[in-house]
Formats: sequence, structure tokens, C-alpha cells
Amino acid sequence: MTDAADLNYARAADLLADHRASIDRLDAILVYTLAERFKHTQSVGRLKARHDLPPSDPSREASQIERLERLALEADLDPEFARKFLTFVIAEVIRHHEHYQS
Repeated sequence: MTDAADLNYARAADLLADHRASIDRLDAILVYTLAERFKHTQSVGRLKARHDLPPSDPSREASQIERLERLALEADLDPEFARKFLTFVIAEVIRHHEHYQS
């Protein structure tokens, strides 16, 4: 390799390392944020169980999906991906709520 090619490769490797470090930090933020979200939804599930409320609220779920799709558009994220992600999270929340009902 030439000196210029070596410098370009080294710069690319540095940029790649920087991007990967950012991705790792963001992954940690996502995990801790999801954990915090589930702490709240589990409290909701226990509250619903105590008051004999249904584990799911389709109206609330639909409005949350619409809200997240709007946020995704604002954030330049594919709204279909955001919808699929929230649908997955909601299914897990409902599973937890059903567990508290039993």
C-alpha cells in the first residue's frame, strides 16, 4: 500500500471504531430505556389485575402506534419499522399483564 492508502485505511478504521462505539452506547441506552419502560408497564399490569381491568386496551395501543409512527417520521426513521417494534413491545406488555391476571 502507498502512504496515502495507508492513511485512508487508518482514517476509515478510526471512523469505523467511532461509529461502533456510538452504536454500543446507543444499544445500552435502548436496553436501559426498555427496562425502565417495562418497570412502568408491569406496574400498570399489577394495577389492572387489582382492579379487574382487561390486560389490553386496543384503543390506547392504536393511539400509541399512531403516535410512534409520527415520531418516527419526525426522527427520519421508517414508520413501518417503528410500528413493528412497538407492536412487538405491546405484545410483550400484554403477556406480562395476562400473567398478573392469572
